[in-house]
Amino acid sequence: MYATGNKKMLNMLILEILKEYSDADHRLTQQEIMRLLKSNYDMECDRRSVKSNVESLQKLGYEISTENGYFLQTRDFDDEDLRLLIDSVLFSRNMTQKQAKDLIEKLLAQANRYFPNKVSHISNLPDMQHGNRNTMYAIGDVNEAISQNKKISFIYNDYGIDFTLHPRRKEPYVVNPYQMVASLGHYYLIANYDAYDDISHYRLDRMTCIKILDESVKKKSEIKDFANGFSLPKHMAEHIYMFSGRSVRVKMRAKSDLMNELIDWFGMDFWILKKYNEEIELSATCNEEAMFYWALQYGSCVEVLEPIELRNRITDTIENMREKYR
Repeated sequence: MYATGNKKMLNMLILEILKEYSDADHRLTQQEIMRLLKSNYDMECDRRSVKSNVESLQKLGYEISTENGYFLQTRDFDDEDLRLLIDSVLFSRNMTQKQAKDLIEKLLAQANRYFPNKVSHISNLPDMQHGNRNTMYAIGDVNEAISQNKKISFIYNDYGIDFTLHPRRKEPYVVNPYQMVASLGHYYLIANYDAYDDISHYRLDRMTCIKILDESVKKKSEIKDFANGFSLPKHMAEHIYMFSGRSVRVKMRAKSDLMNELIDWFGMDFWILKKYNEEIELSATCNEEAMFYWALQYGSCVEVLEPIELRNRITDTIENMREKYR
């Protein structure tokens, strides 16, 4: 609540009223603005003051329409922006239900009072968020380390059958952090483990006891993945499940109607080599471990042709699965 009775604040109070009560479908008359000033802020003014203060706001750069009533034309976030941001929170797996609700409330505060009716689904946030409540703190710590070009140490954990995190090993991991990315609803750290010269991925929601160390990160020129330039979109397209390890050129045969899924997973970075009646033969570069699981996921529609080692591994796995389901 603003201090009341201070005429110097009149233009800011009128701006707040326009933010909360106006849009293209809800235009305010001078009389309505005067009434809201009185009821909300115990501020009295006349029509001339409303008009002159709106003109002052327009000179300051605020886009306020005065045709058939007053309304604020532009905001920091329009309705479509807020819908996208709120849906991103709802679909996030990294927040607890309370964190998600608190963040949605902050986003709603950026809209006028009519917006919540347009997104009624947000009033019934399901108990789907089961993320580690420390994930947001982990993101902050890792981001700080990256900005300072410092190494970090942390305990890396796995979930046990008691549904709680347990350290993978007693000793902390020490890595060179370079980038954070979001993939499949989770945050990952792209980093280098000091003993090697390649890139590793770590789930931030499984990292605890993060410490920023005094030692500077390894130069990117010492890491083979960065040596010839690093493209994050290319890296993400090749690491569809965020497995670490080498990428290989994969040749496969797939049903023609799988194009939507192929583009969803690999982007536009694959090549169609041959076309058949209902199938295509294509080539893509992908992390070998990720391709193994992807091929099993789409097994009824895809056949991996090369590399032969990967094909044989898939064949052996299918045979083992067949034995289990006899």
